[in-house]
This record gives sequence, structure tokens and C-alpha cells, in this order.
Amino acid sequence: MNGGKRRLWPTINKLIYRFVIDWEGSQLGYPKIEREMEVETIMASKDLCLYNTMTNQKETLKPINPGKIGMYVCGVALHSYDSLNLHEARTSVAFDVLYRYLRYLGYQVNYVRSLGDLNNMLFLKAEFHRENPVDYSSRLRKQYLADMNALQCLLPTHEPRVSDHVERIINMIIKVIEKGYGYQVGGDVFFSVHKSPNYGQLLSSQSLAGNRVSRRVALLDLKKRNPADFALWMAAKPGEEEPSWESPWGLGRPGLHVECRAMSTLYLPPRFDIHGGTANLKFPHHENVIAQTCCEEDSSGANFWLHSEQVIYNDDHKLRRHGRYITIGEMMVVFHPLAVRYFLMSVHYRTSLTYTKHELEVSSDSLYNVYQTLQDLVEALAPYQEALKDKNRKYYKQTSEAQDAIKKLWRDFEEKMSDDLNSPHILRDALPRTMKLIKVLITKLKKKTKRMSLVVSLVELEKAARGILDVLGLLTSLSYEELLKEMKQKALGRGNLGEEEVLQLIEERKTRRNLKDFKRSDEIRAWLKSRGISLMDIPGGKDTLWRPSFLFSPQPKPGK
Repeated sequence: MNGGKRRLWPTINKLIYRFVIDWEGSQLGYPKIEREMEVETIMASKDLCLYNTMTNQKETLKPINPGKIGMYVCGVALHSYDSLNLHEARTSVAFDVLYRYLRYLGYQVNYVRSLGDLNNMLFLKAEFHRENPVDYSSRLRKQYLADMNALQCLLPTHEPRVSDHVERIINMIIKVIEKGYGYQVGGDVFFSVHKSPNYGQLLSSQSLAGNRVSRRVALLDLKKRNPADFALWMAAKPGEEEPSWESPWGLGRPGLHVECRAMSTLYLPPRFDIHGGTANLKFPHHENVIAQTCCEEDSSGANFWLHSEQVIYNDDHKLRRHGRYITIGEMMVVFHPLAVRYFLMSVHYRTSLTYTKHELEVSSDSLYNVYQTLQDLVEALAPYQEALKDKNRKYYKQTSEAQDAIKKLWRDFEEKMSDDLNSPHILRDALPRTMKLIKVLITKLKKKTKRMSLVVSLVELEKAARGILDVLGLLTSLSYEELLKEMKQKALGRGNLGEEEVLQLIEERKTRRNLKDFKRSDEIRAWLKSRGISLMDIPGGKDTLWRPSFLFSPQPKPGK
């Protein structure tokens, strides 16, 4: 496969590398040692297959330019909300996972993610907030980038805004008219869809005859020759203060479906590898993009068309606030951003994701378990730092169980991710299986059996688990301990509790247990559980720890 990189599992070749080995995985605190060693390498077990909406089947990704990928994703329209909603966030995370995995495979990726900042809704909202439309869109862009950063979505190679490319759009519209695909009516310019015989059938399987929505629109806009014709340029309305530009057709601004082709051909070749977006863009937006492309060349412009399905809000948990769904910004007040990302990845990107608060709590709990297990590993290995500095460390061998587990983890990771980005399998099966083994080895280490082989095994398991989490975007620069602390603070917020209050109740429960008042101690445990806090008694009864859990039906706070 083009762009392959060395793997950590089964060998077909053995190469000798001289490189720096980072045993600590940025968390364990052990020094780096430079030495020669045999590194098992293998090209990817199978090529990356992605579901192509254009052909309605999975296909092997074969880059136009070996080792390089050109990818254009339709980003958010800045008018949507003051912060991302779940639909937009899911699309952003889905393509971030693809971007990360392509880079993991060794590809050089030119990732272009657009930002729409010219539309009526944005102008109306700017007027409502009494802001200049340009200033308002800039403020929304800053919030958008903050949300993306919180969700650990990597910055794309380019992130063009429509307002910065109007001149290029005008030049493209001129060419469309010259080729006979566009027509002017007053100060407006429309694309004539009847010139594209397959219009509406490529991605969305909608025929022009059956497009009732377009017919209704046409009744309101009699300037169109065909109900499905769409605007390339819209004339400015007299007296309006919305942004507008001079053009051969008068003062106005671009239509809603013209920017993608203009901007993609600036940052990518006319034909590139992947064009993506959310499923609701198949029609009319992406069909309109394809129609414009086909008038220039006999292709859709991209080899692959990828679409992520939307989020369904459970009927019992509709999150309407003043006529809108809850935003990612509001959600991240009560849930850790990485828990939200985990939730958005927990169902395959081509399957609708049903939102309930319970499902988000399940995702948060699952991710907390991963971080807690890895933190337990860090603490278990703390006494062995000096031993691992020993020059003889290279002679320590992993257990066969750990070696097999690491190979299986990487094998499963690549096989599932190369099968249309099946991240849910990694989250549900591969990672939990690895965490379970780590817990077993920690228990064995405490019994001091085969100590150094267990220590080395745990070091390598942490490196492997960390590598997977990094590709999935489930790590930050913070330590496991710091991530756990942040997640605990979010849990306290969900339960409307303070940590001091929890600790006081833990002390009271300990006192009641010493007094054999088990009814009262059980009431305290049950009440905290109802607020999303679980108590864990350390063997020996000397201490009690707390951790986040699911919120249950509220119970009255136990009396004194």
C-alpha cells in the first residue's frame, strides 16, 4: 500500500533501525535509550477501504498521486449556531478520524475544510446581535475553532472562508456562463440543471421530475427556467446592508452552492481523492457541486464521496432551547470534551447516532475506565523506575501473553480501521480487552511474580494503548491523572455537588460504619450514587475513593 509505515505486529521483513526508544510513552517517566534493535515491519494487512456514496459500495482507496491524499470537507455554515451542534460535531470528528488515520498510514494529506460565512441566516443573526456581519462571522469562527480544539480535531491544511474567495467565484461563474450552463436574469445568475442529464441521480437518487421541493421553490421564484435551477450569483437587494461585491451582473454575492468548486480547485487539483460532508448535503448541495464540475470536465471532481450520518435526538430527551438544539459548548460544560468525542465515535459514522444523556454517560464512563487503568499502570510501575534505567534492561523480556496481546491490538486496529473506519469496534472490544489484561498484570506484579518481565510487559502495553488513543484523538498533552481529575470535576457539576461535600459524606459514612450504623452508611452511598458518584472501599477498610458513575433517579439527601 502506498504510504505504508512500519508496524508493531507480524513480520514479513526484519530491518535494523537505529533510533531513540521512548519507553515511558510520555507518562511513565523513564529515560530514553538509544540502541540498535530489530524492528518487525509489515505493510498494512489490507488496503484502506471506504464507502463511496457515488457507487454505493466500499472501494479500495487508490490515491491519484502515490503517497498523497487530497481531501475536501464541507465544514460548518457559521450561521448555524453560536457553537457547534451534535450533527456538525459528528461530521467534524468523523473526518478528523479519517485525517488522523491517513496520516498514521503514512500519507501526506492536503486537508481542506471550508467555512461558510455568506448566507441570509448569518446576516439576520448579525442584525439581531447588532453586529457587523463580518465581525459577527469572525466571532463565530473563533468559537468554532475553540470547539474543534476542545474536541481534539486537528487543524486542516487549509480552512478557506467563502468571503475571502469571491473574486475567484466570480471568475468561475463567468466560465460556467460561457460554456452555456449558466444564464443571467436581471442581477441574478442561475445554473441550468437540464444541461446535466444525470443531475440529482449521482449521490441522492432524486430525479428532476420527482423533486417536489424544487417545484415549490420555483413557484416563489419565477425567474428560474427550471424548478431545480440554483443560484450562482444573487443580486443585492436595494437598501440592504448585507455584504456585497461588484460583478459583471451588478452588486451581489455568491449563491450557496457555488463556493466548494471554486475553493477546492484553488487548494487541490481539479480532480482529487475525497470530498466529504454530512449526509444532508447529498442533495441539493453536493449534487449542485457535481453539476458545476461536470460542465468543466467529465467527472464528479472527486474519486470518493463520503458522508457521515446525523444524530437523532431521542423523543424523551429533545434538547430544544429557544428553538434550537443544545450546542457542543453547552454539552462540554457538563461532560469532558473527550467523552463527547468518544460518544460521537461510538457508532459507525455511516449509521445514525441516537443521542440520550444515558448514552453520553456510558461513553464518559468507558473512557474514564481507560484512563483509570492506565493511571493504575503508571502508579504500579513507579517503584521500578531505577530498575528500568539499568543498562541490562534490554535483556528483560515481555511475557508471551503481553506480546500476543499487543500484536492482536495493532492487528485489530488496522483491520477494523481499514474497513471503512470501524472505530466502534476498537472502543467496544480491542481497548477494553487490553485494559483487562493490564489489570491482570498489575495484580500479578503486586504479588511480585516474574517482576521485570511484567514491568516490561506493562510498559509496552501502555505504549500500544497510548498509540491507539492518539490516532483516535483521545489524548491531550495532559497526564492520565490530570484527565481523570478533569472528568471528576465534570461529574461533580452534573450532580450539582462540590468535592468538599462528597469528602464530608465519605467521612460521615466511615464514622457510621464504625458505629455499626449500616442503614445510615448505605443511605449515604445510595444518595451519592443517585447523583452520579460511586464509592469504592479499599480492601482493609482504611480508605474510600470516589469516581464518576451514571446518574440515577434522584433521592432525598439522607438526614443526620
